[in-house]
Amino acid sequence: MTQNNLPSTAIATLGGGCFWCTEAVFQQIRGVLKVESGYTGGAVHMPTYEQICTGKTGHAEVVRLSFDPAVISYQELLEIFFTIHDPTTLNRQGNDAGTQYRSVIYFHDAEQQAIAQQVIQKMAAVWDDPIVTELSTAPMFYIAEDYHQNYFRQHPQQGYCSVVVAPKVAKARKLFASKLIG
Repeated sequence: MTQNNLPSTAIATLGGGCFWCTEAVFQQIRGVLKVESGYTGGAVHMPTYEQICTGKTGHAEVVRLSFDPAVISYQELLEIFFTIHDPTTLNRQGNDAGTQYRSVIYFHDAEQQAIAQQVIQKMAAVWDDPIVTELSTAPMFYIAEDYHQNYFRQHPQQGYCSVVVAPKVAKARKLFASKLIG
């Protein structure tokens, strides 16, 4: 906590395939203050979802997390991140294929870069195949359209949500029960 009793805030930007999955998991983690789905890493200014889906803009679907590092560390966030997606498949997560679904960590400073490199190295021992997660400086973030925000919470029975998102949320809830919001 800072002197005025407000939490200190840091930012993490992560792409682990479809942002609906990643958003749904991190919304449940204690110390994560805000989760925004969006796009980053491409060449088009103010891209739309329709443009991103073509795979031609260079953007990745990502979540931007505002978090309190006194409650959850950047390293812990990355450990969760590497558990909820497959960092060994290039430009693909399950049936979602294309550069927009790449595994990527966008770091915001040298400390985040160093921590990410350490976590990637640590996770390399966990996965059978090589980790292909991109590690890059955080570029401009574009928030996704309103209908993408809180998607799983608003549409838990939607087909993709019940088949793809819900199992990832359940896995995270089981593996990270001690880190969940009350």
